[in-house]
Amino acid sequence: MNQLWASLIGVVLGGGMSYLAQFTTARQAARTEDKRQATQLAEARRAERLDVIREFIQLTQEGIRLAEDRYEAPDWTSGGTSEWLTSARALIERLWICERMILVLIGPELHQLAWNYAGAVNHVLWEELGGPEAAWDQVREPMNSFLNAAHGQLG
Repeated sequence: MNQLWASLIGVVLGGGMSYLAQFTTARQAARTEDKRQATQLAEARRAERLDVIREFIQLTQEGIRLAEDRYEAPDWTSGGTSEWLTSARALIERLWICERMILVLIGPELHQLAWNYAGAVNHVLWEELGGPEAAWDQVREPMNSFLNAAHGQLG
């Protein structure tokens, strides 16, 4: 009879230990998978933020180039050809959309700096400031503020 009890106790202990090992392994696997998914999601979100910042920088640079094109014309008015106006309007539309995406993907702090920078680019496109140097003076501070903050966001 003692052997029967000893055998039953051995089976119960063995089964319990087996269940505990399987349970622990399953929990560890679930934690590892959760960490992997969280890391993957964080990397995807960082890539989205990097893409929107890159697009914004490209658009602002295109806007500055368009402004320089207008300043390089014989005079301010003649620089505003119909082709130039079409390009400038399309660019500004894309720039403001991208600026709003910064709010959605990154947050209000960087968005405010993007808004300031986009506003400066918009200003140099549509307002005669006297020359390319004046245009650069208009965008330099908002550009540097935005770029420094973007670097901090992605750092």
